[in-house]
Amino acid sequence: MYESLLRYPVRAYGGKYHEWEDGTVLRIRVCEAKREAQNAKRTEFVPKEKAMKKPKNTDPAHDILGYERQQLDSIFRPENVAVIGASERVGSVGRTIMWNLISNPFGGTVFPVNPKRPNVLGIKTYPSIGEIPADIDLAVIVSPAPTIPAIIRECADAGVPGAIIISAGFKEIGAEGARLEEEVLAEARRGRMRIVGPNCLGVMAPNTGLNATFAGAMAKPGSVGFLSQSGALLTAILDRSFRENIGFSAFVSVGSMMDVGWGDLIYYLGDDPKTHSIVVYMESIGDARSFLSAAREVALTKPIIVIKPGRTEAASQAAASHTGSLTGSDEVLDAAFRRSGVLRVNTISELFNMAEVLSKQPRPKGPRLTVVTNAGGPGVIATDTLISNGGELSEISPETMGKLNDFLPAPWSHNNPIDILGDAGPERYAKTLETAAKDPESDGLLVVLTPQDMTDPTATADALAPYARSTGKPVLASWMGGSGIAAGTSILNGAGIPTFDYPDTAAGAFTNMWRYTDNLRGIYQTPQLAAGDDEIDRDRAEGLVSEAHGSGRTLLTEYESKELLGAYGIPTVETRVAKSADEAAKHAEDIGYPVVVKLHSETITHKMDVGGVRLNLADEEEVRDAYSAMEVSIREHFSAEDFTGATVQPMVDLDGYEVIVGSALDPQFGPVLLFGSGGSLVEVYRDRALALPPLNTTLARRMMERTKISEAFKGVRGKDPVDTDALEKLMVRFSQLVAEQPRIKEIDINPLLASPERLLALDARVVLHDPEETELPGTAIRPYPTQYISREKDKNDESVTIRPIRPEDEPLMVAFHGTLSDASVYMRYFHAMNLDARTAHDRLTRICFIDYDREMALVAERKNLDTGENQIMGVGRLSRHGYAPGEAEFSVLVSDPFQRKGLGTLLLGRLLEVGEAEGLHRITADILFDNRPMQTISKNLGFTLRRDTEEMVMKANLEMNGSRVASLPASSE
Repeated sequence: MYESLLRYPVRAYGGKYHEWEDGTVLRIRVCEAKREAQNAKRTEFVPKEKAMKKPKNTDPAHDILGYERQQLDSIFRPENVAVIGASERVGSVGRTIMWNLISNPFGGTVFPVNPKRPNVLGIKTYPSIGEIPADIDLAVIVSPAPTIPAIIRECADAGVPGAIIISAGFKEIGAEGARLEEEVLAEARRGRMRIVGPNCLGVMAPNTGLNATFAGAMAKPGSVGFLSQSGALLTAILDRSFRENIGFSAFVSVGSMMDVGWGDLIYYLGDDPKTHSIVVYMESIGDARSFLSAAREVALTKPIIVIKPGRTEAASQAAASHTGSLTGSDEVLDAAFRRSGVLRVNTISELFNMAEVLSKQPRPKGPRLTVVTNAGGPGVIATDTLISNGGELSEISPETMGKLNDFLPAPWSHNNPIDILGDAGPERYAKTLETAAKDPESDGLLVVLTPQDMTDPTATADALAPYARSTGKPVLASWMGGSGIAAGTSILNGAGIPTFDYPDTAAGAFTNMWRYTDNLRGIYQTPQLAAGDDEIDRDRAEGLVSEAHGSGRTLLTEYESKELLGAYGIPTVETRVAKSADEAAKHAEDIGYPVVVKLHSETITHKMDVGGVRLNLADEEEVRDAYSAMEVSIREHFSAEDFTGATVQPMVDLDGYEVIVGSALDPQFGPVLLFGSGGSLVEVYRDRALALPPLNTTLARRMMERTKISEAFKGVRGKDPVDTDALEKLMVRFSQLVAEQPRIKEIDINPLLASPERLLALDARVVLHDPEETELPGTAIRPYPTQYISREKDKNDESVTIRPIRPEDEPLMVAFHGTLSDASVYMRYFHAMNLDARTAHDRLTRICFIDYDREMALVAERKNLDTGENQIMGVGRLSRHGYAPGEAEFSVLVSDPFQRKGLGTLLLGRLLEVGEAEGLHRITADILFDNRPMQTISKNLGFTLRRDTEEMVMKANLEMNGSRVASLPASSE
């Protein structure tokens, strides 16, 4: 009916449609044509039916699983967008969003929804979203808050997968707004919709042209994903980005995060090939577990830089333990960022500086910086910032010193900073940089130029440009001055050498780079195994906590607290309970003098504060007097119920270091661990470090290294060093206790005696949640799921342990891969992969350091009869589909010597049980045509198989029905 206005052959992609009131559809295509200029536009009129029709995939698995589209693609890459609340009123949000959408081609169609107008900006409107004759991917909603539950209901009924709610008036206004939010969420979940907002500016995807915001301009395309909780800051950054020539892959105002939160967006941008770094302006953490889960995974490949205001610590609230008064919310946030590999910065300029630096330059392998400068002062300024931020000046090796002496003028500094003098030309700069970069003592380089009369900033920049990526080390520059250095700065930036106005800013950027690198290294360094599963008496621990909870108590006695520690393999001083002075004297005689007598109470927590500790008692008379005086004092100042006896303990020689190990609750992150200098002045010294549980030995060591007392552990003033390996393992077991006993609200070991000979808990305090509390806070990072450990038998009736994988398994996985044939590798990975590639640390990090919320990997393990060492025989894995909650894909790989022994069936069967316990409703897999054993195992366990000749695989699918979890406990969450 309608003919094309242009008739030359082109290959079109995308498409943008506007429907006019007469039913004609104007389609604008962005084209690629060999004979036409890039980004030429082609316009044609087509029948409405053709424009509105979207191709459907006939494979039902496609619609169910959504393999072709990520979960948030409907928001970032929509084909059809409806603007609900579109308006003609100049200056209104509805009009601005409409104009932004139609004036920035994004390859899709815009449909205004407004029941009161026939058109908006000349485009036909519809009374409701259900009357639009097309499949809508994204609804942008600009409507009063009370109307939005009904609008989301209509969107869900129409099958709209994504929405952006611009409107305010939800939980930020109080209870009524919170109720509205609950209604909106209920409707969205019914329709499996994802929602950005409410109370937000909107979303831009500059690389595709989408501008679903009411900002005044469209961001430039680029590689930075910017997420902000402040819409006003977002527009300010947008305005500045044009001057600084910063481009973005995503520009997102998250609003109050009713649904889509930090974790969702970080995962999405982590998968986006056009996003190279993610920067975040954060006011609140939201779903802490989701954020940490996403950040830990994505930070390995893309830097995540966060600015979080509010560093001022609020007044400490009263707490029942020392730990409770020592943890500050901002310190906890720092601990969370360290645990997830996030780099926290303090200023907006740092935010974007670090995004640029980390995307352009390699990460340093150490903290040592070499400064090359043509003036002494800037070098000193850079050094001060470097040292104060935890960096180091590199030592110039003798070999490098000799080479520099060969060509530098005699008066050069002969030290680092390398002052090559004010008359340095391009050649001297380049040769010095090249020589210094080859020094193995250096981890990074900073080149500083001041515009002296003999200096040529532009030619020097040209000479340094080839070294941007050739050294294998980060190269930064500070070109100081005004317009005279602008051309040189442009050359360096274009070559990939980040350039700063001042050397201290550059030195700060280097230390931030090292902090980011060192943090990731600490997170993913292979730890040692702290304790075997048979070394912890979880039943005993659970019994102690349950007994106190059942009796309505919120405080364990010191004796019970030490028994709890003992159940987790933490050594405690011998402690006996006495109910009378006679019994106390007998215990003292049995233990041997001198002894300590302490208050035994179910209600009083700080015994020292009430005179409840008597030290160094040398004989029976002193013990009796101490018991009696303590009883009289407590009954007089408190009540008879507060005195239930006393404990008698040996007087321990305190030749060692008193430390505190504890845990308290943070309202956002749940249990938080504390380690530091202990004793009665613990709150005065405030030498402590915080971390999130659970720990491994590497994380425990890094936590201890952040305290001053850890320096003493190395041995000072003739003392032998403390066994820090044993202390690390104690910290790991303590973190397991905290993670596995959710009824514990606060816990202290203070003091823990750390000496060269032993580690010993001298006192302990455990506070429980109120017995009336039913919703107990969990850890922000999911602990090791011990409930999925099982003992099985293979076909030959040999014992096999099936358990979740853990970070400590990396050496076992290296050995496991050494037993695989090329055929087994091909069947699992669908391509050849040599042993070195399979066992590279970076790869095994991803395999062993998993997020148990996002995936579950089980290993089949046995004792090697020849060596007595544990041996992994097979691995099975469930990986959740991020875009389809409740669905996961399985994979199984068995060592060649152990194939055909039933291990594949054991592993897959156990994965199915775990999957149902974790709430999965569908499990799938792709299996090669030649992998008939895996096809047989899958069939036997209930999977249906479908032959896919396009992908050349068998598609396995299993709908879960809840029949496999009878023998499994529910998820610990």
